[in-house]
Amino acid sequence: MSKTYRPAISERTQKQAKSLRRTMTEAEQRLWYHLRNRRLSGYKFKRQYPIGNYIADFICLEKNLIIEADGGQHNDNSRDDARTAWLQAQGYTVLGYWNHDILQQTEAVLTHILHHLENRDGK
Repeated sequence: MSKTYRPAISERTQKQAKSLRRTMTEAEQRLWYHLRNRRLSGYKFKRQYPIGNYIADFICLEKNLIIEADGGQHNDNSRDDARTAWLQAQGYTVLGYWNHDILQQTEAVLTHILHHLENRDGK
C-alpha cells in the first residue's frame, strides 16, 4: 500500500481544525458518533483532519477516504470543487453528504460510506 502525499500543515490550519472539533454541527456530531472508535465495521476515522490548506470533516487514512458533511452554504460552491479536485489529485476519494441527509437518512449514508470503504483498495 503506497502512502498518500501529505503536504506540510500550517499552524493556522492546525488551530482551525482544533476549533472545528469543538464546534461540530449536529450532522457532524451524528456522523461522528457512528464513525468514532471503529464503530463502522472496524474502520478508523479521524475528524477535522488537516490536509495541506484544507480540513477534511472525516477521514479514513487506511482507505484514503474523506467524508464531508455539507450545509446549504456549499451549494454550487466553486471553492469546494477546487478543494475536491486538489484532494483527489493527492490520492483521496471524497464523499459529500448534505447535513439533511445525514440527519434524516443516517443508515443510508452509513451504508453508502461502508460500500465505498469495502470496495476501495486503499491506495
